[in-house]
Amino acid sequence: MKVGYARVSTSDQSLDLQIDALKRAGCRNHIFEESISTSSLKRPELDRCLASLKKGDTLVIYKLDRLGRSVHFLLGLVKTLGDRGINLVSLNDPIDTTTPVGVAIFQFCAVMAELEKGIIRERTKAGLQSARARGRFGGAPPKTNAQQRSAIVTMWESGKHTGKEIAETYGIGSATLYRILAKHKKRQAKERQHPPAKKQGDTPTKRKGLKAQPEGGGRR
Repeated sequence: MKVGYARVSTSDQSLDLQIDALKRAGCRNHIFEESISTSSLKRPELDRCLASLKKGDTLVIYKLDRLGRSVHFLLGLVKTLGDRGINLVSLNDPIDTTTPVGVAIFQFCAVMAELEKGIIRERTKAGLQSARARGRFGGAPPKTNAQQRSAIVTMWESGKHTGKEIAETYGIGSATLYRILAKHKKRQAKERQHPPAKKQGDTPTKRKGLKAQPEGGGRR
């Protein structure tokens, strides 16, 4: 018997494409559907699907990544299915474990997918390090400059404006506003704990042996 498994990462994505393909492949009334990310530790529909499979059955999926993105997980799953006498067919990958060649191709594709993911990760890491060395950092650019942030703090501390009014004035969200205020408060607390050291000459020093001259004084 052919049993299908279809998965999308979020509930606003459609399963129709996968389900239609699985039905054409022979999975008429035995399709398990799931809307959940592969990063989730619990996938109840996949668990139900695997539990329903019997020796001689074939698990059919639309694409390999519908089962999972981890090579370790996929290889372990295929071994478990093989030990139970269950085959795996991926409609959009050259994977059909009903044949020895299909098993070998699956293992090769899984390793290549993991290699590609590792290369992308290394490239991303190298790019970020290169950008930091040039004074650039990841993430979205700040929505306000230093002068605007100072004005925002001044408006808030005046007590004449609400947070909503300040946010609308500068076109920012309330989260951004309170993040600016929190950073200002944290900076103030740090300055109170560690005041800047006074430079020599900041305070007048008394010189011994000098007396104040009377007003209009001088030598007579």
